[in-house]
Amino acid sequence: MTGTHTVVVMADVAFERVAPVFRVRDLSAALIRYARLGFVTDVDEPAQYGFAHRGEVHLHLFPDDPDEPDGTGGIVYLYVSDADTLHAQWTSAGVEGRFFGPHDTPYGLREFIYTDPDGIVHRVGSPL
Repeated sequence: MTGTHTVVVMADVAFERVAPVFRVRDLSAALIRYARLGFVTDVDEPAQYGFAHRGEVHLHLFPDDPDEPDGTGGIVYLYVSDADTLHAQWTSAGVEGRFFGPHDTPYGLREFIYTDPDGIVHRVGSPL
């Protein structure tokens, strides 16, 4: 079977940043947790929509829909300059959740993983 491929030419558009959006069980608790992890947080009260940012990393948070089971969770990979230092800061911040690592990976990063109470997995790595 032979196929044809259509090539679509698009105008050159610079992608400037990405902001993953996560559902959380309790928006206020999530914003407090991110603040303890060193993020600047803000909330749009009427929309019940939260924001957490640190440097060029931006996360958006909104309350879970109780009618949609298993609606929370997700994975974000954060590239940082020093995973060991951030791991030390985050583990001493007194936040709930599970930490794994840090450890060296076969793909050349020093990495740790933090899974928060909402099931959001934060994989964090820096160059070896």
